[in-house]
Amino acid sequence: MTYRITLLPGDGIGPEITEATLRVLDATGVKFDWDVFTVGEAAIEKYGTPLPDDAIQSIRKNKVALKGPVTTPIGTGFRSVNVALRKKLDLYACLRPCKSYPGVVTTPYRDVDIVVVRENTEDLYIGIEFEKGTPEAARLYDLITQSFKDPLRSDAGYSIKTISESGSRRIVKYAFDYARKYKRKKVSAVSKANIMKFTDGLFLSVAREVAKAYPEIEYEEVLVDALCMRLVRSPKLYDVLVLPNLYGDIISDLCAGLVGGLGLAPGANIGDEAALFEPTHGSAPKYTGMNKVSPMAQMLSAVLMLRYLNEEKAADRMEHAIASVIAEGKNVTYDLRRDRNEPSVGTSQVADAVIKMMRS
Repeated sequence: MTYRITLLPGDGIGPEITEATLRVLDATGVKFDWDVFTVGEAAIEKYGTPLPDDAIQSIRKNKVALKGPVTTPIGTGFRSVNVALRKKLDLYACLRPCKSYPGVVTTPYRDVDIVVVRENTEDLYIGIEFEKGTPEAARLYDLITQSFKDPLRSDAGYSIKTISESGSRRIVKYAFDYARKYKRKKVSAVSKANIMKFTDGLFLSVAREVAKAYPEIEYEEVLVDALCMRLVRSPKLYDVLVLPNLYGDIISDLCAGLVGGLGLAPGANIGDEAALFEPTHGSAPKYTGMNKVSPMAQMLSAVLMLRYLNEEKAADRMEHAIASVIAEGKNVTYDLRRDRNEPSVGTSQVADAVIKMMRS
């Protein structure tokens, strides 16, 4: 079988780490046919937009996309290509596995294995904001002060948080389905429901209801501030975390720090009709063309893609080879070398090492 996949190499270091990843994917033996599209800064010059419609239509048709990091353009009306893709394709589940690999010296933590499931389409990130001093802000001020005893400050900006029952249900169900498929033992619903009783409170009430359908999986609730402390002290307490958008964004980076940083953090954005796989780090334009940056997060994102395609044996082989190269410590980029006096290798040489490890 040959999989037809949309490929968005991105910009900055994106094309380099994507090319390295494609070579490793080819070595797995799984067959791919790639539809390649330019997005980001290069697309602005060519198409007048960082996200051409043809790229969106390709993902809708192929159902799966592999994407490199993209520079967020300034002054074009786009907050983010990534946000636009999630909205247009309704990629409501952001999957961020954070897993320790032996040989990583950039963290004191060992044996961390946490999966962050972040809701992608609601919360404060929907972007409903009112600038200080505008008529809209003044009207909102009047409306709210008429309804509450404690008046707001009139010189404020406002941002609206939305949590829906339907949005909460599908993200919590996704977290439990993931836990069931991969034999995870516990799902923790994260909120600040002691303060935000009608938004985070709704999220928790839905989570409790969904959890009843998964009696074999332990369910717990944890406040986001307490979670931060416990993750730093005892990350092994947690297995699968399911969170609203803002908390998920913050906690996923915290968990990435536990395992060595964003250079080892893969990501997936998944909906009912499409899925997009990409590293969580940025495009690092200052390193463009230098063959310097680690492709590990992009490669691990491709492992997630293989698992999504139910190519579990190929995914296991590829992840094992990546882990072996990291553990060996000889063919890694500068950020993963154990001794700063030891030489490091470049992006393409990491791919060579992973391919060699898979074949051996």
